[in-house]
Amino acid sequence: MAVVLTALAVMIEIIAGYPDWLLRSIGHPVIWMGRFISTLERRWNEGSAGPGRRQILGVITVLLVVAIVAAAALVIERALLILPFGMIGVGILASTLIAQRSLYQHVARVADALENEGISSARKAASQLVGRDTEPLDEAGVARAAIESLAENFSDGVVAPVFWMIIAGLPGAATYKAISTADSMIGHPSPRYQAFGWAAARLDDLVKPAGIARRGSAYHRCCGRNTRRFGTRGVVHYAPGRSSSPVAERGLS
Repeated sequence: MAVVLTALAVMIEIIAGYPDWLLRSIGHPVIWMGRFISTLERRWNEGSAGPGRRQILGVITVLLVVAIVAAAALVIERALLILPFGMIGVGILASTLIAQRSLYQHVARVADALENEGISSARKAASQLVGRDTEPLDEAGVARAAIESLAENFSDGVVAPVFWMIIAGLPGAATYKAISTADSMIGHPSPRYQAFGWAAARLDDLVKPAGIARRGSAYHRCCGRNTRRFGTRGVVHYAPGRSSSPVAERGLS
């Protein structure tokens, strides 16, 4: 059943994606997860607390987020599958956890801007995709930034959720997205998050399918090295189809 669900979800996502009007109206599941994580982080990651206490609270945060998301996904999946054509409903929900169409659209906007509208528009388009300041970037820098984001987000936003959907259906993919979102938001080795985000970063490493990070790193190196040679075509070349925390804000994680 999980394989059929995954195929259905991928097909729905390719055809329809996540409509902009729905995003504006109710947000996106990854955005909801991000807001919950942000709320817990503001309450529990206090600078006055010692590293040990912050690490424990970070572990509790991740466990709480994962438990709630997994339980909700399981209940929804079981409830829908009782209904006639319930698999279609589950497939629609599962498709929101895959970001291939959205990822393509964001990268394609950068490519189109580089080729047709100039560097200012390209920087603006790239700012919707990456988490750093794009104003200092030249054309090659913008192309490289888009390609790097494509490599990272394709692993986290497409390959990994599909993998876990095949393994454990909607709960599997939703749980992975919760962990990935937590890692993108708090799993940083900065003074603020080093202790509190420890669990999110470690758990994300554990649930990422073997080889994905390695392939993404190789892709990153290849694209970064060859961006100047491809020029503004570099983005198009590496995005044949069509996404910190811009990722969480736009559901591209």
